[in-house]
Amino acid sequence: MLEHLRAHWTKVMSPPAKLLLRLHVTPDMITWTGTIGVVIVSVLFFPQGWLWQGAILLGFLVVSDSLDGIMARTSGRSSDWGAFLDSCLDRIADGAVFGGIALYYVGKDANTVWATLAIAALIFGQVTSYTKARGESLGYTVNGGLAGRADRLLVGLIGVLFTGLGVTMALPVCLVILAVAGAITVGQRMVLVHKATTARARATADEAQ
Repeated sequence: MLEHLRAHWTKVMSPPAKLLLRLHVTPDMITWTGTIGVVIVSVLFFPQGWLWQGAILLGFLVVSDSLDGIMARTSGRSSDWGAFLDSCLDRIADGAVFGGIALYYVGKDANTVWATLAIAALIFGQVTSYTKARGESLGYTVNGGLAGRADRLLVGLIGVLFTGLGVTMALPVCLVILAVAGAITVGQRMVLVHKATTARARATADEAQ
């Protein structure tokens, strides 16, 4: 859903991206730094119950997540390696965020229900990314769906923030939303690829006749 705002966001982040390039900071440095920061905050802050503090720090890191891509395009350094690295580290960052949330609930009166929902949100998020990667490796365009990565992180961090500020049910509600939206998104992309494969198979059969 938030993908429609990407063009506007690029305009906002272009000045700091250009500044970092002038300081001889590379896109890969930003990618690694952001991911390491997300992992440290998630595994240290959330299990300790420092929710709103962690949400604010992660919000800053997530906001800067697009910098590496903007820097690469601005400097003409876009490469397959950069795209591959960014995708891999995104999965690690997502795992840390929702893993940290799960650990928070495991340590908080052993609430396995909410911990399980956090894990479900993580699994569906990872599978959403996998459907895109696997579909594209087969030659299909796999875009769209109800909840992209930016949507998932935004909803999750909003829940963490408000729960940390005392609205205790905010995060559980957000986890339910994420689990359901994630399952729907995976289903949407599977249907998309199924239709594309069926259309290709029919076209191939028609050509063979």
